[in-house]
Amino acid sequence: MKHSKIGFYGGVGSVTGANFLLDTGGAKFLIDCGMVQGSRFAEESNQKPFPYEPQSIDALLVTHSHSDHIGRIPKLVKEGYAGKIYSTEPTRALATVMLADALNVMIFEEQSYARPRLYDREDIDKTLALWQTIEYGARLALPDDVTATWNDAGHILGAGFITFERGGQKVVFSGDIGNYPQPLMGAPDIPNGYQYLVMESVYGDRLHEEVSERSDLLLHHIEQTISKKGTLIIPAFSLERTQIILFEINNLVESGKVPALPVFLDSPLAIAVTDIYRDHTKYLRREVREQISAGDDIFDFAKLKFTRTVADSRAISEVPGPKIIIAGSGMSHGGRIEGHESHFLADKNTTLLLVGYQSVGSLGRRLQDGAKRVRINNQDVKVNATVATIRGWSGHADRDQLVDFVAKGGEKIEKVFVTMGEERAALFLVQRLRDYLGVNAVAPSPGEVAEIEF
Repeated sequence: MKHSKIGFYGGVGSVTGANFLLDTGGAKFLIDCGMVQGSRFAEESNQKPFPYEPQSIDALLVTHSHSDHIGRIPKLVKEGYAGKIYSTEPTRALATVMLADALNVMIFEEQSYARPRLYDREDIDKTLALWQTIEYGARLALPDDVTATWNDAGHILGAGFITFERGGQKVVFSGDIGNYPQPLMGAPDIPNGYQYLVMESVYGDRLHEEVSERSDLLLHHIEQTISKKGTLIIPAFSLERTQIILFEINNLVESGKVPALPVFLDSPLAIAVTDIYRDHTKYLRREVREQISAGDDIFDFAKLKFTRTVADSRAISEVPGPKIIIAGSGMSHGGRIEGHESHFLADKNTTLLLVGYQSVGSLGRRLQDGAKRVRINNQDVKVNATVATIRGWSGHADRDQLVDFVAKGGEKIEKVFVTMGEERAALFLVQRLRDYLGVNAVAPSPGEVAEIEF
């Protein structure tokens, strides 16, 4: 039996920064190279040199296109990586716009706060030139007699579980495991028959709430906005959450449950991502594909307007209510959403609807916690608006779904490495897997290298 090593160089002890190295003795494969986000040490962590030589890596395999899984790939290329990059086709398409947007943010922060950028446009171009795509289920031949296969993770468009195989042994890297049911994505295609698993644990200690009520809650807040002739503001992440909200509103309008009212998608990145979703509908769940085939453009309905320019964005405030504004960022940390919040939060006929996770310290979290006055763009803003939350649209599997994911992995499991979660969530899931399934589960430490038989 051959011996290999897994290096845990990111996404350990925290949700973000996924970065794992599978060293088979004759080849080195990197799985994801994500940005560290959300902590006061994030900038410092992202600037640090990689704990391995980028030139020594034989191939980089990508699970999906969220920034905490792809955000440092151009930095890796800038520092010498010249091998192939592999993912599904939607992941590459989304990475193209996500990396370009991240660079724009870095340029702004460099000019405003003297924060050095991680990479330049030419590094993105070099990255995309190295990037090749593969379909779900296809087998990719890699050095040292290793193959890799992607299976639909059910998380976001193009997300995949990656299974490495050699000599009858299998190692699975989960990336992010999809929550089910979701409005747009199908159920995860859960791998089995593997010996080793590196898995996420974002919701390792929690269950999702309001899943069955989420559409009805959105309907309620739209009806309230109509009755008040007010403004419904929805801060939403550009990738996946925005497309879900558009799909939900489309269904409410098309079914006649609500009358058409002005809806503004006020985010250039979200507009670009939505276009990519339109081009890759074969990756959506079957029921959604059937709805599209029947003639429904799920991302277009009466009175929906995509506002691409700053001038168009500013003009939204002049449109009388009722109206809906969807904009980034999802935690109200930068982006056009701040302009709308500074303008509308003082109005008692406004509802601020939070539809995603709000990290501690973010403006969204302060509003969620009941702040009556906030500071936005160096202005004090009084909060008279109603602040509401819908929690049912998470793209991540919850505690019980994570346990079920491992339970369906089969009887050959030798070890499960629980990663990509806060320490409390990861350790809770470790104990749960031990107690409920009798699985040898561990939570690796940052920088730890584990030996496996592969």
